[in-house]
This record gives sequence, structure tokens and C-alpha cells, in this order.
Amino acid sequence: MARGLKTTEGADPILTRLVGDDKTPWYRKPNLRMMYFWLFMCCMGVEMTSGFDSQLINTLQFSQSFNKYFGNGATDDKGKWAIKASLLGIISSSYQLGSIVAVPIAPWFNNRFGRRWSIFVGSVIMCIGAIIQAFSQHVAMYIIARILLGMGILFAIISGSCLIGELAHPKERAVLTSLFNASYFIGAIVAGGIAIGTVDIPGNWSWRVPSLLQLCPSVLQICTIFLLPESPRWLISKDREDEAFQILRKYHAEGRDDDVIVQAEMAQIRSTIKLEMETNAQSWVTMLKGPMRRRLFIAIFLGLFTQMSGNTLLSYYTNLLYSMMGYTSNYAKTRINIANQCWSFLNATVIALFITRFKRRLAFMVSSSTMCICFIAMTIAFQRLSVAKSEGTTNDAASIAAMVFYFSYSPCYNIGNNALVYTYLIELFPYAVRARGIGIEQVFGKAGGFFSNFVNPIAMTAIGWKFFAIYCGWIFFEFCFQFLFYPETQGRTLEELSFMFEDKDLAVQAVEAVEKQLHFPDKGMAVDTIEDVHVIASKV
Repeated sequence: MARGLKTTEGADPILTRLVGDDKTPWYRKPNLRMMYFWLFMCCMGVEMTSGFDSQLINTLQFSQSFNKYFGNGATDDKGKWAIKASLLGIISSSYQLGSIVAVPIAPWFNNRFGRRWSIFVGSVIMCIGAIIQAFSQHVAMYIIARILLGMGILFAIISGSCLIGELAHPKERAVLTSLFNASYFIGAIVAGGIAIGTVDIPGNWSWRVPSLLQLCPSVLQICTIFLLPESPRWLISKDREDEAFQILRKYHAEGRDDDVIVQAEMAQIRSTIKLEMETNAQSWVTMLKGPMRRRLFIAIFLGLFTQMSGNTLLSYYTNLLYSMMGYTSNYAKTRINIANQCWSFLNATVIALFITRFKRRLAFMVSSSTMCICFIAMTIAFQRLSVAKSEGTTNDAASIAAMVFYFSYSPCYNIGNNALVYTYLIELFPYAVRARGIGIEQVFGKAGGFFSNFVNPIAMTAIGWKFFAIYCGWIFFEFCFQFLFYPETQGRTLEELSFMFEDKDLAVQAVEAVEKQLHFPDKGMAVDTIEDVHVIASKV
């Protein structure tokens, strides 16, 4: 006999089983297919913007005009124009500073006005920042522009990740939220490609042109955001249930009124949000109470790990890294950089498509352990390169090894800290505090990024290869934390995960609401298979 749909030990994943019984792929559902297209153009574009900025500030360091304009006449040991390490750290980290400033506002705006308006406002702010950045007259103006860009991206990231998770069909949700971060590399590739064509332009247009082009992904979001429906969960939280049902009916059931999955979704979302609102006050103080503390604790370190696992070092300061490896020409640096971004996009996309089939906690630990191995290898390689440099010779084997493990790091990082971050956050936090939870992860992530971007160029200049050894220890701590504290969330809908740390009675109440909607038999009667559910629902 198949496993029963009802259990005596707690909440049973009824909707998950119903979704598993839906064998029609998304590309054969016209309405859902169209919605996914606009989700990609708009919400995935949010991470494209982030990737563009990351590579923009990285590749602009290849430009002598940029270094001369903002470096106040400083030069490096080879007589080339350069920006002092401390100033470069401030310029790079100002983006993260802007996100930190926006944290108290963005989650409130998201919950008050909805996911779409939050993306729109964030994109407008980024457009203003990009224009100021492109026409900056001095370094202070450039830093202010990057702070604005950081503020705008926080509005868009919180809302974009929520909208993807809350609009997607339960069957594809985990894959789509995993692809959200993978789209970062599309923006990075574009920025890297632009650098090849602009880095050697005489004069200041070598950095003004790519800075101005940062407008493009934000303009795309502004033009497409209102082609998407609003989050059904947000609508239900505002007592607009009819609108929410019509969205679920159109996109999850292709217009069918009697679809059993949509009926179960509506019952589950409505009952879960009601229970959440009754048990969780809508304030930041909620995050410090009861089971929310554990979620908060995990979100804080998840944010730190995403920005302090060596990715900022290997993404923002390739100009220094490539020079340490022995690649000093702009031609070599720009080509290696674009090759790495293409490789990162390829492996991030493939990983995002398949990683959700595995346990979340295991994937995170595999990611951190393999990143640690890569950093150990790079530490050894850069130490040998340092010895060779001090002796006035070269070490081709160490140079090749450093490059191999530099490229190897990307898939290791992407397994956990890229593919699963927003998937895990959306599953970890219930609807009532989801925007705040993602906001907390973002503020600690941006704070970690701010610290890393400020310290990285200074430490790289001061202690060289020894800095990689410090990262080895931090990433080992990351593995230990994941092993001890990360819960498993795979294989359930968002509402089925809402009360995983709370009193089980709340989860049971949510399940009973679904049963009531589907007109289940009395509790004494057995319902053994998915087919039984469809038979019951067809009699309603």
C-alpha cells in the first residue's frame, strides 16, 4: 500500500505530493511559460545588475585613465597610474555601504507596497546612481554614486528573490530561485566584454562609457516589472484573495477553476499566512523571539559566508591577482577575466539546474570543503611565486597551479553560496518575515563585503600570499557552522516549511485547512494514494 496522505505524527506534505503527481512540464503550459520569460527578463535582471557592477569596478582597474583620474597622482612600483589600496577599498566597498543604509527601509517598503513597486523603485535609484557614476567629477562624487547603486540593488534583490519564489509553480520554484544568483554572471560577462573594447580608449571615456552602460539592466527591469503579476502571497496578506486566486488559476492551472493543486495552494497559503500573522508581530523585534532567533542566527552567517568566502578577493581584485601570477598586460588580464566569467556562468547554470535534487545542507558542506581545498592550493602556489620573485626568477609551475585553482574555485563556490542562497532563505523564513529575513542576510552579507573589499587590497599589498592562509581558516569555520546549525529544507512547499521550528500544532492546523478545502473524509477514514485525492476533489 502506498504511504498514506494522513499521518498521526504531525503535518503531512499534501501539496508536495499533489505537485509531484503533475507530470506536465512547464514549457507545455503557455501561461506559465510566458510568466517565466518575464521573470527571467526582470527578476533575473536584478542579479545581472549586481554582476555587472562587480565586474565593472574590477575591470576599471585595468584602465590607466581610471586610475589616473581617481588616484590623485599615485603610481605603483612599475611607474603606472594606480589607486592607493586604502582608497581602492573605500571605492569598492561603498556599494555594500549603500545596501547597509537601505536595510531598515527596503523590507518595510517591500511589505507595504508589494514586490513589483519595490523592484521599480530600486531600479530607478540605480539608474540615478549609474548616471552620477558616469559623469563623476571627483572621487567623492563617484563614491556617492556607488552608494546609491548599493541602495537600489537591495530593494531589487529582496523583492526579486521573493517574487520568483512566490510566483513560481511549486515544482520549479527551487530551480528558479537557484538560477537567480546564476544570472549574476550574465552581467559579469557583459561587463568583462565591454572592458575589452573600452579599457584602451584614450581619455576618460574608457571608464565613463562602461559606467553609463550600467543603466541598461535597470532600465530593463523598469520596462518589464509590470508585465509580471504581483505575488499571490502578498495579495492574500492584504486581504485581496480574489486577485491572488486569479493569478494562481491563470499561471499554475492554465485557467482551470477546478484544479486541485490551485485549490490546495490557496487553502495552504491563506491558512499559513493567517497563522503567521497571529503568531508573529510585524516588526523587527519579531526576529529576536522564539524560533525566529535560530533563523536569524543562520541568516547572519549565511550572509557573511556569501561575501567572505574569498569570492570578493577573487572577483574585485583580479588586477592584483593576475599580476601576482605573472600576467601583467591589459590584453592578458581582460581575456583571462572574461574567460573566467564565462566559465563561472556555465558551471553556475548547470549547478543551479541540478543542485536542488540534493539535500541543501549536504550541498553547502560540499561547497565549503572544496573551497577550502582550492584556497589551500592557491596559498601554496602564491607562496612559491613569492619566493621566486624574491630570488629574481619565475616559477611557471606555480603560476599555472595558481591559475588552475583560481578557475576551480568558481564551481566550488557556486554549489552552495551561489546556487542555494536565495532558495534556502525563501525556504527558511515564513512569509510574514521573509523580506526582513532576506534583508538581514543582505545587511550582514553587505557588511562582510564592505569589510572584505576594504581589507583585501590592503592585506594583499602588505602580507601577500599569507592572506590566502587566513581565508583557509575562515572557510573551515564555515564548514563547521553548516554541519552544526543548518537545517534541511528540501522537498517541501514554502507553507509546509513555515513552522519547521515552531509548535507542530501550527503545522497541523495548516494541513487541516488544505484537507478541508479538498473535502477530505473524516479523520478515521484512510486516504492512501494521490489518486484518492483527485477522486475526492472531483466530487466537490
